[in-house]
Amino acid sequence: MGTELQSAGRTYRVRTYGCQMNVHDSERLSGLLEAAGYAAAPEGEDADVVVLNTCAVRENADNRLYGNLGHLRPVKDAHPGMQIAVGGCLAQKDRGEIVRRAPWVDVVFGTHNVGSLPTLLERARHNAEAQVEIAEALEVFPSTLPAKRDSAYSGWVSISVGCNNTCTFCIVPALRGKEKDRRPGEILAEVQALVDQGVLEVTLLGQNVNAYGVEFRDRGAFADLLRATGAIDGLERVRFTSPHPREFTDDVIEAMAATPAVCHQLHMPLQSGSDDVLRRMRRGYRQDRYLGIIDRVRAAMPDAAITTDVIVGFPGETEADFEQTLEVVRAARFAGAFTFQYSKRPGTPAAEMADQLPKEVVQERYLRLTALQDEISWTENRRLIGRTVELLVAAGEGSKDAARGRMSGRGRDGRLVHFTAAEGVRPGDVVETVVTQAAPHHLVADGALVSHRRTRAGDASEAGTRPTTPGVLLGMPRIGAPA
Repeated sequence: MGTELQSAGRTYRVRTYGCQMNVHDSERLSGLLEAAGYAAAPEGEDADVVVLNTCAVRENADNRLYGNLGHLRPVKDAHPGMQIAVGGCLAQKDRGEIVRRAPWVDVVFGTHNVGSLPTLLERARHNAEAQVEIAEALEVFPSTLPAKRDSAYSGWVSISVGCNNTCTFCIVPALRGKEKDRRPGEILAEVQALVDQGVLEVTLLGQNVNAYGVEFRDRGAFADLLRATGAIDGLERVRFTSPHPREFTDDVIEAMAATPAVCHQLHMPLQSGSDDVLRRMRRGYRQDRYLGIIDRVRAAMPDAAITTDVIVGFPGETEADFEQTLEVVRAARFAGAFTFQYSKRPGTPAAEMADQLPKEVVQERYLRLTALQDEISWTENRRLIGRTVELLVAAGEGSKDAARGRMSGRGRDGRLVHFTAAEGVRPGDVVETVVTQAAPHHLVADGALVSHRRTRAGDASEAGTRPTTPGVLLGMPRIGAPA
């Protein structure tokens, strides 16, 4: 007779920091733990296993991790048998340093061996010592692992992991490795599995999503994938993030315009409007090429909502360089922008560059940029007042909705709309409503709904069920299984 694993009835909680890749990886971690017999910890209760899925890109990521670990120490001391696991990009970077600085951590795993988590937790418990396991290359594509999805109506689908670019400010390629592409049939099968469970919207996900196909040498692969995904019956919305201007080709624009399910929304990172700064960033394009892409997208899809990323204060950025960024922002008329003040990332070439800018200079430029973009966003949003918009009703998008008698949803262009709540409307349903007010970062529709369509996704939301994709489990320990 084999002995039983000592973890029956144990609960878990996954905390996620950083980008969409991490959000989707956390769905995988939840799926792995549930496949191994763990259950999600009820809200308000301490979990037996806490997993921190970390980011190494955001400013102060290290301080945030070790601060959170410090807060967890007394919780663990008061909760015999509790385990703490740290994964993600910061774990890939810091490795055993995490256990040295926080010896109460039980497991450290990296971006390449997400599937090892249940085994490492069991080994740490059995051996009564921390387990640090960092793979140098991807062991299995994450989408072959089980996933417990966060949303009943919208799903992430990875089409690639890793990145072949060498942007001087970015640590991601060093932590996630070279690009690895999934085969189209596997991607479409996963999308179909989600649609079969009522999902209405998918976002195709990659570190450099439009470079998809580079591994099997098919330059048209991403445009073909958009068309094929959009043709799946029952799938109403297809999005993708994040593309790179260097690889962005006209066949992708044509596929977006010609495939009704593909949303007219594009997130196209700019980073800087200065050709000199772009060269030192190693971005592989210049201002003219970037604005040419924007022009061609708008010619094919006049209603397209285009958003971007901008870094302010890159080493050596002059006032003239920054003015070039402001000029591109004025010309592009972005619907919104994620703006960042440059901060050093150890291990990146930019961290060693001369002419690092004083904090006060970066802050002043940042405030000018955000003020300009807010003005543009508000102007563009006011143009939509009086227009009827179709919304996929969302959960948790409006913090003041309940107090104001509203619900929230996303338009096909990705804009957030707060609308007057109506009886019977649930997250995952589809409504039409008329925009009555605009702000820089959202729209308001205070009036009766034009239409309301109940959906299977809404049924699932109401029932509290979420889609799952099973993946393939090979040799994972399962709670309650013979050891």
